[in-house]
Amino acid sequence: MRALSLHPDVVVVTSSVWQTSATLVRGPGEFPESVLVDSPLLPVELDALRGLADSGGFDVRGLLATHADWDHVLGRLAFPEAAVGLDERSAARLTARLGEPQRRLREFDAEWYVQRPSPLALGELQPLPVPGRLELGEQQADVLDGAGHTGDGLLLWLPWAQTLIVGDYLSPVELPSWDETGSRTAYREALERLALLVPAARWVVVGHGGPVGRDDALRILDEDRDYLESGSPPSRGARSTNRTQHATNLAAWDRPAVPIPELEDLPLPGPPMAGRSEGSDGAETAEIMNPPQNGGLSADVRAVT
Repeated sequence: MRALSLHPDVVVVTSSVWQTSATLVRGPGEFPESVLVDSPLLPVELDALRGLADSGGFDVRGLLATHADWDHVLGRLAFPEAAVGLDERSAARLTARLGEPQRRLREFDAEWYVQRPSPLALGELQPLPVPGRLELGEQQADVLDGAGHTGDGLLLWLPWAQTLIVGDYLSPVELPSWDETGSRTAYREALERLALLVPAARWVVVGHGGPVGRDDALRILDEDRDYLESGSPPSRGARSTNRTQHATNLAAWDRPAVPIPELEDLPLPGPPMAGRSEGSDGAETAEIMNPPQNGGLSADVRAVT
């Protein structure tokens, strides 16, 4: 894992596996508040992240996930007391697919022989309005629509640090990709939204590949636009991996997105309390907490219309 300070209030760590990015963000002021956005993958990295936050004065009280893919929601393995804030559609994805992040994590660990001291428990989910504004200390971060790669997600603009956190877009090591809830059309629309945001940024934190500067982000943005129009992939990252991803993309080139159910139409399981239980096969199942009415991240986020 490597760490890079983009600003006194923004530190990005990049995992050794898949170059997955996670960002510590502090809202400055007399009473600074900190959040972690996304997560690294390996246990040693999650332990080091906690130590880095403590030594750097990042008192992490909340976690944010740019979208509901399993490799972005591991923050509670480093900060088990923190609640997870995410787009309402991301909360709906996780609620509709109970246990999927835990299952995918177990598969990853089995493939790479990874041993973890404890299983993943998502605990309390706090659905956030998108678009909206998140108050951090004496500053406000803009929470913007990040759907496209998946049918859910958020982007985070930190104006005081001129930093844009974009999740799985603009990667210098991966091709554009989308799951069944996303689509090529939705991905292109997301790129057009990013085209309005990137010029104002000094740094763009991408989900895989670490932080990139404005000029590099704009170059990748143009490459990705061209790719989604022409079908001719840019040359970057691991050739064999991107060849496989390109074939997957072509198979879903004009496939429409599968809608994500509305969160209000999905019953939240169990009582409003954190925890986990075991299924009949001994595998861990998640209990997602009912979102609180007061306190936590949800109290600090306001919808913007």
